[in-house]
Amino acid sequence: MTQATDKTEHRATTEVGGAEDFTKPLIRRKTLTARNAGSMRTVIDFGEAGQMVTDEPVAHGGTGEGPTPLQTVLGALCGCESVTFNRTAAEMGLEYRGITFEAEFRIDIRGRMGKADVRPHFQTVRVEARVDTDASDEELARVVEETERRCPVFNLISDANVKLQMRWLRGAAHAAA
Repeated sequence: MTQATDKTEHRATTEVGGAEDFTKPLIRRKTLTARNAGSMRTVIDFGEAGQMVTDEPVAHGGTGEGPTPLQTVLGALCGCESVTFNRTAAEMGLEYRGITFEAEFRIDIRGRMGKADVRPHFQTVRVEARVDTDASDEELARVVEETERRCPVFNLISDANVKLQMRWLRGAAHAAA
């Protein structure tokens, strides 16, 4: 059995083109490599950021050694919203102590199994974000609106004809694991 430390031929890279002149495009290019050895398990190599494994549960033909690819998309949405919120809050002067996300997706797996008249992607994505802040509701709403405008993963899912329910609330956030 292959472990998460599998090596790939090409290493992940990060490149940034352009200067800090915002009148010209400032393009960041990220690469990664992924290897699948003829199973449900895929090792993804992010270079300096390490590796991760995606897999399917045993009941679906996988080994259960990692999150499903769809779970990683949902995790990427929460992570991207978090990073974007942090940057936006700093720029807009909103102080907060943390954010806790709860997320779920619904999918009709018949589409992934080949049924042509069933969409093979997310039916719905629901995310609840609790922001631990003393800021006013109006201040929080301005940062949230700008966060959603800037977040690439949020916009990718929104543009994919998926019913996306993103709900931001004020409340105590739990400490990160």
